[in-house]
Amino acid sequence: MNEKQDRTTSTPRRGRARKRAIRAQAARTGVAYSVAARQLDAVALRSGEMPATYGRTIYPAGNDPHRCRLVEARNGRSFAERLEDTRRAAVLPEGRARHLVERFPPSRGRAGSKVGPLYHGEGRAELLSMLYLAVAVDSPGLFPDRGDLAWSAELGEETALDTACAELDRAARLLLDREPAELGTVLDRALQICGRTQDWHLRKPAVRLAGVSRVLWAPGETPEGEPYVGRPPFTGVRQILDAVLMIAEDGHAPGTRVRMLAEPYQGRRATIVGAVWAMPAPPVAYHVHIDGDTGSLTARTEDLVVLAGQGSTSG
Repeated sequence: MNEKQDRTTSTPRRGRARKRAIRAQAARTGVAYSVAARQLDAVALRSGEMPATYGRTIYPAGNDPHRCRLVEARNGRSFAERLEDTRRAAVLPEGRARHLVERFPPSRGRAGSKVGPLYHGEGRAELLSMLYLAVAVDSPGLFPDRGDLAWSAELGEETALDTACAELDRAARLLLDREPAELGTVLDRALQICGRTQDWHLRKPAVRLAGVSRVLWAPGETPEGEPYVGRPPFTGVRQILDAVLMIAEDGHAPGTRVRMLAEPYQGRRATIVGAVWAMPAPPVAYHVHIDGDTGSLTARTEDLVVLAGQGSTSG
């Protein structure tokens, strides 16, 4: 394709994407289309970029070739392989927990960004299973009907299960906004109650997870002999749930690269490491790690622009 043909085909695509972004901005802010257009022009979008208030990024391209290969391999599965996976994912709590951990594998931040690992931590599936049990105890109405899940699983589409489990996933994610000590108490109580229930779908995993829980919170010593108390993989599980909730609500999963719009960080690049939710609705803000800094900060969605080439597949 020559340069003239390339301009002919790519320009309309960029134009359509811009119009969609303007319509989304107008709907979100309640202003006229022309005003929304001026608002977007004011942030000086570059080729391929989009406002963080618009669109969806589930599996950011990131800087981790191994993770990209894992995601691509999942997208290339046969129907029989997808069906086997969705049938397992329909088994609550542990089947879905393992499914999500495999579906959103560990990643890492861009070299030099100081972001570090993402979606990581030993015991992610176990912690997620415990969160589901806590929801079953405190909000049983949010726990999907097992028969309905089994029926949805036969479609072989994981997004069908995402829809059926959306309220469960939201409730589990909101639990992770609690302080670790408080959350530990909630999870321990859930394990005790489920360990005595007559529902073996809950009792069996609760008994097994009770032993795992003691290991996750167990005290130990560093190689230097300093004592510490084990810390479950709260951040990794929070990022997994943030990512899967983007499928239903739209938004940009942890690992997405962005450009800052607001002072004093205007123009600097950053990585999304978490979402701030106003459920049920898309994120209202993101936790971002600015390149080269040592910590994260919270930025409003309208103060961020998603960089080009992030990928937007939803699995």
